[in-house]
Amino acid sequence: MRFLTRSLMGLFLLALTVGLLAMGGFSIFQAMQARNAESGRAPTARERIFAANVIPVTFKTMSPVLTAYGEVRSTRELELRAATAGTIVELAPDFEDGAEVEKGALLVKLDPAEAQAARDSAAATVAEAEAALAQAERALTIARDDVTAAQRQADLRLKALDRQRSLSERGVGSAANLETSELAASAADQAVLNRRSALSTAQAQLDTARTSLTRAKIGLTEADRKLTDTEIRAEFSGRLAEVNAVAGGLVSNNEMLGKLIDPNALEIAFRVSTAQFARLIDARGALRDLPVGVELVAGEETLTAKAELSRVSAAVDDGVTGRLLFARVTDGLGNLRPGDFVTVRLEEPALENVAEIPAAAVDADGTVLVLGPEDRLETADVTVLRRQGDAVIIRAEFAPGTEIVAERTPLLGRGIKLRPMRPSQSQAAAGPETINLDPERRAKLVSFVETNKVMPDTAKQRFLAELKQDEVPVATVEKLESRIGG
Repeated sequence: MRFLTRSLMGLFLLALTVGLLAMGGFSIFQAMQARNAESGRAPTARERIFAANVIPVTFKTMSPVLTAYGEVRSTRELELRAATAGTIVELAPDFEDGAEVEKGALLVKLDPAEAQAARDSAAATVAEAEAALAQAERALTIARDDVTAAQRQADLRLKALDRQRSLSERGVGSAANLETSELAASAADQAVLNRRSALSTAQAQLDTARTSLTRAKIGLTEADRKLTDTEIRAEFSGRLAEVNAVAGGLVSNNEMLGKLIDPNALEIAFRVSTAQFARLIDARGALRDLPVGVELVAGEETLTAKAELSRVSAAVDDGVTGRLLFARVTDGLGNLRPGDFVTVRLEEPALENVAEIPAAAVDADGTVLVLGPEDRLETADVTVLRRQGDAVIIRAEFAPGTEIVAERTPLLGRGIKLRPMRPSQSQAAAGPETINLDPERRAKLVSFVETNKVMPDTAKQRFLAELKQDEVPVATVEKLESRIGG
């Protein structure tokens, strides 16, 4: 009996399985028929439209700005060095880094004892040489008088000899008297020669005395110079830097004690490429008279100065390219110091019929995407004249009012339909920058700022000043309300 019951149950399950398989097969068959019936109709394709920012191209006359980076240098510096070794006995009260000194001010004084003693000795030597010179001049005068007297005596002896010869010729005088006269005349001539020799010696002694005096004066001058070298004075008005001296310190010869820098003689050294340099010179190769702006970024502030091109380096150093230019600072000297790293902006000669567009709008092959009829994109060739940061200056043949894609992407190309997004629409969507607060809302924000103990005083004053205005910046309102949960 159990066997029959199990057999009937198996037949029932088998029949149920076959029925379910048949129903599944029929469903698959109907689905295939439906697919085949719809395969003859083509699906409707929708054109994809991309959105991108577009900007109008406006041609005008503009002056490109060349941007470079350079270093501030001083054209007038003086190293304060000790000309002689010694002990520092005196320092200027303001002899320190950054101090301003006037021309001729005493900065450092070394112990002058040895130099003063040497100077006094040299002065004594000069006095001795002057006395010796005076004595030699007197001796020369006496020697000249001796020569004159000897010459007169020789002349008298000669006249006596002539008279004695005359008597001898007439037979009146004797031979002994004639011989005596001849001997006397010869002795007188010898005396003249002796006096002349003495005169020559006196002249030589005078020359020697003069030479000794000159040498003594040179020694005195050298002693004065060494005495003067014990004092280091400012040769021009300026600021001190790298000060390295203390009172009582022992310094060696040629030791550097500091630097003196003229703050009114500054220049900027910056390097440009050869192509950029070619645009800064005229047909004769001379630098153009172009205005130069100098900027020094100091945290949140930017210090500015003005300069003018002065010269260009004579040669190119090894391992570098381009040209090294120098610009003399003419205005804003107080904002700069030697060693500052600054940004130099040089206004080039004006270009006519050019436009400034974002650099991302120009492809590598020098083309831009132009918004054509039915908002479809077209390509157009442009000539890139200058690159200025994130912008380029171009020249092209565009009709007035032409709009181009501000930023190209790989998805955009010729023939693509575009949904243009213009700057005016973006500004309208951004909403106003300021709002007019109602009294309750304003009072709530003012109370929050005044009672806030964590906020710095400077920030409180800034927020309160903005909240007192009729139109309050939206950013300020949103920042305060985000803190108070309003």
